[in-house]
Amino acid sequence: MTPDKPLVVTAGDPAGIGPELCSALADSPYAEDVVIVGDKSLITGGLRVVDTPFPAAVIAGTPDPANAQTLIDGLTTAVEGCLDGRFAGLVTAPLAKNVIADAGISFTGHTELLAKLTNARLPVMMLVAGELRVALASTHMPLSEVPGYITEQRLRDVIEVLDGDLRAKFNMSNPEIVVCGLNPHAGEGGHLGHEDNDVIAPVIEALARTGIHVRGPLPADTAFTPAAGHKDVVLAMYHDQGLPVLKYVGFGHAVNVTLGLPIIRTSVDHGTAFDIAGTGTADTGSLIAAVELATMLART
Repeated sequence: MTPDKPLVVTAGDPAGIGPELCSALADSPYAEDVVIVGDKSLITGGLRVVDTPFPAAVIAGTPDPANAQTLIDGLTTAVEGCLDGRFAGLVTAPLAKNVIADAGISFTGHTELLAKLTNARLPVMMLVAGELRVALASTHMPLSEVPGYITEQRLRDVIEVLDGDLRAKFNMSNPEIVVCGLNPHAGEGGHLGHEDNDVIAPVIEALARTGIHVRGPLPADTAFTPAAGHKDVVLAMYHDQGLPVLKYVGFGHAVNVTLGLPIIRTSVDHGTAFDIAGTGTADTGSLIAAVELATMLART
């Protein structure tokens, strides 16, 4: 990392804990390596800031949809800076999806918006906590829509992105991917659902023949255990299949990474925490870890 090509950090919803987390970077080893995108009046410590003042008064713990468009504009500015080479990568503090939606803006999450802004065909969400990595075949959607969403082609694409970025961005020569089944007991031979046998297994078999080190589908209740053998990443079929395990192990220092983008993007593993905003009690561990990982990926 060089001073003239820093990471860009978006400060998140101003009524949440994002601004105070960003301010804490002033006392970290990364103070000279980051530029914050946010309202300068909310960022302390002398950090470099791309000022995005909000039209509505900011009250800690009380989000205002009137500020939503400014948040989206700030994120767009940060992404454009990564695409044109001004920034080495992007780190994001949390936004509240419902607050942005209440402003009439279509927003299902950072992952989907970043894909749109960078023209990425398929973003893949992966969380990292130490040696544990959990990726998702689907992200922010109702559980009822997941079975129809996970087609053979989409699952194949997700695994190929996962394998490719673990090699290119994480410098793994032959990453080992374990894939969870969709249904309990990975379908119990078809007695608990057909998707595991009819959709997931054929994709794994086909990709294994191409040289990708992938196996499964394994029952999700055992895929994370030592009995399932070594793995560099576990691919879960939906959000709440994989992330409870990851957050139990690493909450407070886990990092969200978006794969499949032409830029580096990491994020905190938690939300806006409106209930403690402004109290000075927010844990900075996840943001520090996100900056640290983005720095490593940029160097790689």
